[in-house]
Amino acid sequence: MRMIAPSILSADFSRLGEEVRAVDKAGADLIHVDVMDGHFVPNLTIGPAVVKALRPHSKLLFDVHLMISEPESYIDDFAEAGADILTVHQESGVHLHRLIQMIKSHNIKAGVSINPATPALMLEDIISEVDLVLVMTVNPGFGGQAMIPAALNKIARIREFAGEREKPLLIEVDGGIKAETIAAAEAAGADIFVAGSAVFRSNDYEANIQALKKAGA
Repeated sequence: MRMIAPSILSADFSRLGEEVRAVDKAGADLIHVDVMDGHFVPNLTIGPAVVKALRPHSKLLFDVHLMISEPESYIDDFAEAGADILTVHQESGVHLHRLIQMIKSHNIKAGVSINPATPALMLEDIISEVDLVLVMTVNPGFGGQAMIPAALNKIARIREFAGEREKPLLIEVDGGIKAETIAAAEAAGADIFVAGSAVFRSNDYEANIQALKKAGA
């Protein structure tokens, strides 16, 4: 099933609680929260306090993507704030296995993300430990970018690394997802599709989400 995760990076920050409730009601499958620190990526967004404040506004899974340096300093805070999935970048530190174990110690799902220039091979030895892999199809840091199509080629490789697992690996894709690109990302093997401007571009969030779910199907 094609799952849509609206990115609140593209929402109206002056009324985030309302925006989360609106996309929940409109048929979103998850709420995607982009956390940026101005160091790992060239932008600054939100912290654990905002996640905690938004948590009562939806029962959907909060899919929190840490695009930050030294994520080990913030895993506890985001987990306690209400994250259901915490995803860290392969590129953000040297002790990835330790980070994944830190996340799992909170009894939440652990994810790992890779940037467009990072080969899928870098995940081969950690793939058995994670619940989700997030493939970036744009360089992280800003919303509204066009997809880098070559980045989709990694998804099939990641499926191979996963092999036979007792619990299937979820593959998420983030960057340039819209009606014209979502089918290609799904054909490559993705399950979850992060969409920012494609959802929040107009006030009819339900129509926008349904357009993504039905495009190319």
